[in-house]
Amino acid sequence: MEHRCASTTREGPTPAWRDRPVSRRAVTAAGLVAPLAALLAGCGSAGSGDAGPGTLRVLDTYTNDPDHGIIGSALDAAAQKVGVTLERVSVAGDSLIQRVLQQGSSGTLPDLLMLDNPDLQQIASTTALRPFDALGVPTDGYTEGVTAAGTYRGRVYGLAPTVNTIALFYDVAALEEAGLEPPTTWDALRDAAAALTRDGRYGIAFCGNATYEGTWQYLPFFWSNGADERRIASPEAAGALDLLADLVRQGHASTSVLNWSQADVKDQFVAGRAAMMVNGPWQIPELSGVDGLEYDVVTLPTRDPATQTAVAPLGGEVWTVPATGDRAKERLAARVLTEFLADESLLSMAEQRYTVPARPALTGAFLEARPEMAAFADLIRDARARTAQLGPDWPTTATALYTAVQLALSGQGSAADALREAGAYV
Repeated sequence: MEHRCASTTREGPTPAWRDRPVSRRAVTAAGLVAPLAALLAGCGSAGSGDAGPGTLRVLDTYTNDPDHGIIGSALDAAAQKVGVTLERVSVAGDSLIQRVLQQGSSGTLPDLLMLDNPDLQQIASTTALRPFDALGVPTDGYTEGVTAAGTYRGRVYGLAPTVNTIALFYDVAALEEAGLEPPTTWDALRDAAAALTRDGRYGIAFCGNATYEGTWQYLPFFWSNGADERRIASPEAAGALDLLADLVRQGHASTSVLNWSQADVKDQFVAGRAAMMVNGPWQIPELSGVDGLEYDVVTLPTRDPATQTAVAPLGGEVWTVPATGDRAKERLAARVLTEFLADESLLSMAEQRYTVPARPALTGAFLEARPEMAAFADLIRDARARTAQLGPDWPTTATALYTAVQLALSGQGSAADALREAGAYV
């Protein structure tokens, strides 16, 4: 999920659009993977730091509660079953990759490592992770997207216990007052956004900022319209970007979407300054506590539901076993991870964190406890891993996509021109 983990990035070549007054953060696969390969190449013989033989070191990015406590409890329960203790460190998401680089260089990689799912293939490509088939960690029963997100060159190196995606939240009272049904097509979305816009309130809010969040929120429209990340300057991609740009250009979405995070989008919705929003289930606990707010969630519209299926991006964090060189500890880590990924553990984490179990067989039991998650559970079945097509090269394209979003939404070019210009650097 894109709301929790952000990758540390390095600057790539300086393209022409850098001279324009739109903030951007460039990241390239060459800028990340090359240093990783160099720094991690020798990590396999150095062991995993100073922890004792019955202690495993854990690194993740769950710095805030309730996630920190929920994940910690699940890890502790798994460790107790195996008979080991854990030394856990949680760091800010944007510092995780740099920390992994440093630990790889010094031979102090943790025994269990959490990664945002788009980062897994980059790390696996450096041989810093152990494949699950070599460790005996079960990999069956997961959705295709979850398995793809954890796979590098045909071998699984990580799995997500629970996952998430994004959908359309709407203010029930606002739509009822306007005599509208939740939109299911792009035309209906445009019409609804226009009808719901009034003084002090926009029809819709979404995140179009210059980060992976901006790419993440564009992807459902991009993929559902048949666009392909291997060729981003396509008519299908331009049609999807035109939709978002039109909402801003016509005044039915704020120009501030260029800078809003998904948390900012939620704040606009809660404050009544947006009647609809694109967001994820991690916002539900806070929304449910707002007096007077009645909301519902539906799948994001497609251009033509008769011929198109909604394709959602897969969010969530994967758990891995680094190649520390200490085979005994790697086996212990694999046993802890197996318990952590057990059915009861997955259900507990999913229910508490408002995320969807990564194994479809658990969906029925999950929805009995969290019926408000039905739209997200439906989407997760076919949700797509962002690295499925491009593998370790995904960050370059992700950067190009949010750059195109910025160019088009800020009016610096048409959607087609923005995609062509940004795509020239892929």
